[in-house]
Amino acid sequence: MPHFSRRQLLGVGLTVGAVTLAPMRAFPAGVAPRSLIPPELLGPLDAELAKHGKLELNASTLASLRKRDEAETPPVQSQNVQPRVIPGPTGNPNLKVYVINASNKSGPKPAILHIHGGGYVRGSVAAVVPDLEKIAHELDCVVVSVDYRLAPDTAFPGSLEDNYAALKWLWNSAAQLGVDTKRIAVMGESAGGGHAAMLAIAARDRKEFSLVAQILIYPMLDDRTGSSRSVPAHIGAYIWTPASNRFGWSSLLGQPAGGSTVPYGSVPARVADLSRLPPTFIGTGAVDLFVEEDVQYATRLIAAGVPVELLVVPGAYHAFDLFATNATLTHEFRAAQLGALRRAFS
Repeated sequence: MPHFSRRQLLGVGLTVGAVTLAPMRAFPAGVAPRSLIPPELLGPLDAELAKHGKLELNASTLASLRKRDEAETPPVQSQNVQPRVIPGPTGNPNLKVYVINASNKSGPKPAILHIHGGGYVRGSVAAVVPDLEKIAHELDCVVVSVDYRLAPDTAFPGSLEDNYAALKWLWNSAAQLGVDTKRIAVMGESAGGGHAAMLAIAARDRKEFSLVAQILIYPMLDDRTGSSRSVPAHIGAYIWTPASNRFGWSSLLGQPAGGSTVPYGSVPARVADLSRLPPTFIGTGAVDLFVEEDVQYATRLIAAGVPVELLVVPGAYHAFDLFATNATLTHEFRAAQLGALRRAFS
C-alpha cells in the first residue's frame, strides 16, 4: 500500500455536510508521557517495549507484524469454543466465526457479537478467545466473534458487511444457539470498537435487527485523529500512535485519513445522526490516542438521547489492560464493562 502524507488543515475549519473538520492545533510542550502513567501500568508497558520495541505500523512492517501475531497466538483448543464457517456477504467468501458457550438446553441466553481489534489491518479472534470465554462464563451468555476481512486487502465496506453477515447469522441461528434475540449486544476493542460502532449504525439504518447495547472499548472512531487533527505529544505516545492511526484508517478507507469526504458509515465520528443507537458503554485511557474522540462521541450520543456510560482511566495508554493484566485499574476497567453488559441483559 502506498504511503500517504498527512493532510493538514491550517487556520480554518472545513465543514462537510453536518461534520466540521477542526483545524490543526498547537499544544504546550513539556509534559512527559511517562510521568502520567501509574506505576502499576508503567512496568508492563516497559516490559512490552523491551520485548517488541516501539515499532510503527505501516506498509513496510505490516507483514512482519501479522506473522508475529500468528506465531504468538496459541491454537484454540477449548471444548467450549466451536469454530463455524458461515455465509459471507452476498457474492463474497464465507466467514469463520468462533461460538462460545452456545446451548439450547437451558433456555435462551443473552449474546454478544464480538469484533476483534488490530487497527483494521491485523488481529484475529483466536488471540482473544480466552478473554471472551471469561466474559461468557461471568455473564452466562453466548459470544460469537467473527474473523472479518482485513484492510488494506479489503477496504470499506468489506469488513462492515462481514460483521453484518455475522450479526445476521447470529440472529437467524438464535434457536439453535440458545440465544434471546431481544438481548444481543455488540462489543469490540480498539478497531473492533470502531467496527462495533459502525455495525450499530448500520443495524439502525437497515432496520433488520435491534441491539440491546454497544460496548466500545477504547474504540477507534475518527480518522481525523493524528491526521487533520493534531493531539498533544503526551497523548498516543505508546502502543498506538498517530502514525499508526493514519496507516490503519487509510488502509480501511482506501484513501488518506483525514480527507474532506469519507464513505457514509465508515467513520462513526463523522456520522451526523447518532440518535436511536443502543445504550452505550465507552471505556478509554487518559493518555490513549483515542481519548478525545471517544469522549466527544460519548458527548454526542448523550446529546442525541442515547444512554451512555463513559469511563476514562487515569494515566492509561492504549490497550493497557492487555499488558497490565493484574493491575487494579485493569480489574476495575473490566468490571465496569461486565457491569454495563449485566444491566443491558437484565
